[in-house]
Amino acid sequence: MFLAKVIGSVVATKKDEGMRGQKLLVLRPLLIDPNDPSKFVDGKNTLVAVDTMGAGQEELVLFCQGSSARQAANMKTLPVDAVITGIVDSVDVLGKQVFGSC
Repeated sequence: MFLAKVIGSVVATKKDEGMRGQKLLVLRPLLIDPNDPSKFVDGKNTLVAVDTMGAGQEELVLFCQGSSARQAANMKTLPVDAVITGIVDSVDVLGKQVFGSC
């Protein structure tokens, strides 16, 4: 699993029949800053993921890619490579909270 911020959405009126009704979001993966582990830095790439959790703009999410993505509920037969599998409440790194509140 990976962490990412939701930065947008995708609308595709023509798509694979199995993808009808699937919400698609644009994600920017996040990395822990190697110079300051109490901060995140944006990854360089973006990706589109199927949203199974009801995530919204600017939320921090967990996502899976590749064959792991198809293990999420109702994804086994869909042509997907990334699926949002959780909405993050908090993240602790090296004993310090870097996201969220207790």
